[in-house]
Amino acid sequence: MTHQPPPGSRRAERAQQEGRSRRAPKTRKQARSRRTGQPLSPRQLQWRRARRTLYSLVALGIIGPIVAFMVAYVLVSVPNPADIKNDQVATVFYDDGSTALSTIVPPEGNRTNVTIDQIPLQLRYAVLAAEDRTFYTNPGFSVTGIGRAVLNNVTGGDTQGGSTITQQYVKNALTGNDQTITRKLKELVISTKMARQVSKDDILTAYLNTIYFGRGAYGVAAASQAYFGTSVDKLTVPQAAVLASSIRSPAAYDPATNPGPAQDRWGFVLDGMVGQGWISASDRAALTYPAVQPRTTADTGTATDGPEGLIVSQVKQELAANGITEDQLNKAGLQIVTTVNQQAQQSTVSAVQKTLADQPANLRPASVSVDPRTGAVRAYYGNSQGSGTDFAATWAIQPGSSFKVFALATALKQGVPLSKKFDGSSPQTIAGQKVANSDGENCGSCTLAQALVLSLNTVYYQLTDDVGAKNVVDTAHAAGIPATYVDAKGATVPSLVELPGGRATDGVALGQYGVPPLDMAAAYGTLANDGMQHAPYFVQKVTTSDGRVLLDRTATPNPGTPAIDPAVAQNVISAMEPIAKSSRNHQLAGGRQSAAKTGTAQLKDTGENANGWMIGCTPSLCTASVVTTTGLDGQASAKTSTGQIIYGSGLPSDIWKGTMDGALDGTPNETFPDAPPLNGDASGGQPSTRQAPRRTTEAPPAVTTSEAPAPAPTTTAPTTTAPTTTAPTTTAPTTTAPTTTAPPITTARPAPAPPVGAPPGGSLQPPPPQPAG
Repeated sequence: MTHQPPPGSRRAERAQQEGRSRRAPKTRKQARSRRTGQPLSPRQLQWRRARRTLYSLVALGIIGPIVAFMVAYVLVSVPNPADIKNDQVATVFYDDGSTALSTIVPPEGNRTNVTIDQIPLQLRYAVLAAEDRTFYTNPGFSVTGIGRAVLNNVTGGDTQGGSTITQQYVKNALTGNDQTITRKLKELVISTKMARQVSKDDILTAYLNTIYFGRGAYGVAAASQAYFGTSVDKLTVPQAAVLASSIRSPAAYDPATNPGPAQDRWGFVLDGMVGQGWISASDRAALTYPAVQPRTTADTGTATDGPEGLIVSQVKQELAANGITEDQLNKAGLQIVTTVNQQAQQSTVSAVQKTLADQPANLRPASVSVDPRTGAVRAYYGNSQGSGTDFAATWAIQPGSSFKVFALATALKQGVPLSKKFDGSSPQTIAGQKVANSDGENCGSCTLAQALVLSLNTVYYQLTDDVGAKNVVDTAHAAGIPATYVDAKGATVPSLVELPGGRATDGVALGQYGVPPLDMAAAYGTLANDGMQHAPYFVQKVTTSDGRVLLDRTATPNPGTPAIDPAVAQNVISAMEPIAKSSRNHQLAGGRQSAAKTGTAQLKDTGENANGWMIGCTPSLCTASVVTTTGLDGQASAKTSTGQIIYGSGLPSDIWKGTMDGALDGTPNETFPDAPPLNGDASGGQPSTRQAPRRTTEAPPAVTTSEAPAPAPTTTAPTTTAPTTTAPTTTAPTTTAPTTTAPPITTARPAPAPPVGAPPGGSLQPPPPQPAG
């Protein structure tokens, strides 16, 4: 028999409490069951488990990184900055991937380290204002900066600007720039530990001796020389702000190539110095942007002299346009395979040198060869030095009558047949302008095909007035001539139009507006490629020294963009086929078929010429060759050593033929497809063309207009989308060319610096000569 404690005793109360505790529910489900008499549902049980899992993950998300940071902090050691070496030479190859074209030597090996005492306060303050205003007080990292960087990574915003100077130094000197969590954690750990173990002055000194400032300059000592030609201790406040403003993106903020953004960033740095109390607002207001040295050959870090040096310059610009930084170029040991063919390049250089060997020194040649099927640049000659003004890509030269092919393509697109006859007499007054043919050429009544061979200005001026000058411009843009260019002030303005005003005149068909040879070669390539447009490019593959592929065009070939109806393009090509032979017998060796057009531009109203062109294609190669005198020393008459006036059918055609024959030697003899019937004309231009008289000379036309041509641009900027071609109002059937889009890999060419000797007023090129036949 169990003994029961007396009621009301302490023992009885304790026993009663223990009984209740034994009977209490052990889970919420049991408690709910006791309250309601019903168990928890499966959904309620799942939600309870999910809550517990979430609580666990949150705890791990907080505790895990802390533990990882603490472990890494103990294990990671901070090296001596003086022991860090990262330089590697980049090698540039021809298209075979094994024959070296050039090397790009990073200048960091010649870097001169300076001590903190040699770095003036104004430079230190400028760099802190630009990159890390809390440098001397932060623990090596910025909590707000990290949060901003994480947010921008998630939202796709600007991922720059979240790193302190300590982190930037660690990234540049130790961890690299890979966008991985492991790399970022390592950077954070080293930065934190370095901030505790190394003085801030020593970190700042190492940073300023290591960071890249552009122009091949690593460290402030090299940058001071590259930008201002002075030692670092002599930098003024405005000069210091220029160097500091370049750090974030040296290519984007170089005042020689991007003056607008560079000056905006410069102002940001000075305003930051005012905000921190490092200079007064009144001193800031009195400062002006300092003069900066032009970029030089030494800045490029290239080991190449001669014409190939400009190929390297184009390669570097294309790498930058595709996200490959100058820092990677100088430190990653890049293996760069270009599109340039060694045989074609040697043929080009040889043709130029042979043709101009005994000619006047003021003649400036340029020649570019492009594969019309891909846009790959196969040969390139912009000048003989390999530095300075590039006459192949950054100098707009009036193309003369070589531009008539775009007027012809526009007419065919609008339903005008090649066999349509026009009055080819000379002179004529057309749309209020007096127009005359070259050297008194006169066919009376001739077809468009005949007029193209004879290069009759009266016919093509009238044709342009009929089809609309704007539509001719649209056709040229669709073919690949960029729709905009960047002027000396950094403004983007339209090409092939009058400035100011932004409209084209009928003189566009006579080559009134300047175009760089590279763009003309690419646009002719569109015609030779059945209307499929490819932007020109120089780089086909880039790998690092450890085998990482940074860019590979061969992996994803670009099919091109439909720009001109194939039947239109083929009929234009057919009409061009007899021209090389009719232009002083410049047909290609071995009877190889070509489609070509000459062009000549007059020197204002002097009756003499300023430049001559020959542009012609086979199915696999298009070459634009130019000889001009519209160079840096102003304008002069283009004459041979014997005093004869230069025409497109003369020296330029000699260069073109030498280049094409040499480049194509040993390759299959290709032919263009037969032109299909178009607009009721089944001739493809051939029968009527063969009946046209062949020209043995090309004299300057006596074209006179009441409007002087507008100053031509120096360069054309990258165009991401070619304009949609719209047909004008006409009774003939019209077609609309499809909108062209940029290729998947950028081939943009940045605007060049204004050349020495350019006239005042913002024009990058001296006023151009008058167009001629």
